[in-house]
Amino acid sequence: MNHAPQCFQLIPGAADSPVILHVPHSSRIIPESVRDGIVLDDRALELELDHITDSHTAEIAAAAVEAAPVIPWRFVNGLSRLVIDPERFPDEREEMLAVGMGAVYTQTTHRERLRPPGADPRPLIERYFRPYAEAMTAAVGERLAATGRAVVIDIHSYPTEPLPYELHGDGPRPPVCLGIDDFHTSPQLLAHAEKVFDDFGGTGINSPFAGTYVPLKYYGKDPRVSALMIEIRRDIYMTEPGGPAGSGLAALAGAVAGLVDAVSRV
Repeated sequence: MNHAPQCFQLIPGAADSPVILHVPHSSRIIPESVRDGIVLDDRALELELDHITDSHTAEIAAAAVEAAPVIPWRFVNGLSRLVIDPERFPDEREEMLAVGMGAVYTQTTHRERLRPPGADPRPLIERYFRPYAEAMTAAVGERLAATGRAVVIDIHSYPTEPLPYELHGDGPRPPVCLGIDDFHTSPQLLAHAEKVFDDFGGTGINSPFAGTYVPLKYYGKDPRVSALMIEIRRDIYMTEPGGPAGSGLAALAGAVAGLVDAVSRV
């Protein structure tokens, strides 16, 4: 299926880089046809976007690219996660369905209605989710073919205080949460990340958000695909809930660049 150019973008890096910086939740853009299916008024929608968007994470990734000795590849979602969330399972495997946040959200961060009762998610999944998944799968395949491995580093952020939609919001909320997977996150990759982010006040593992993104073609099957999720607590780099970035952004970008460098040199 064809997709509009703004839906997502694969930005090339060095031919010998195995790293893909994945930025899935940084955009606030919602196509008008999708906006028509959202029940919030404009003011409520803007507030929801403040809460749900991983603001400035695309800027962190872009600045990290500028600082990295070996330029990583970047895969950036150009649309809001209120269109589709590319990191959810598109079926009953997704635990966030319990709070109306599967691949197509039906509820907000505050457990209020986002879409009408009985809204059919299939058109959005076909139009936006599947092309995104196919393109990301192809990007990982290209890194495997070129370098023999692929390392997906997922860049996210999360609020200082838990929101009602969080299933595991009662756990620790460290400055940097590292989401790992037993199959796809090696001890070496985790150790590199813990080292580069240590100066921000420490790291935690899989709390308040756990796991990491790997395209389903490779998930749990191909050990050549490594992955790590970086969840940055927003108070260390921006004004919450959806305000401007601060001085912490540049330091975080430098840390991501350090992680990219360490991974690239393995």
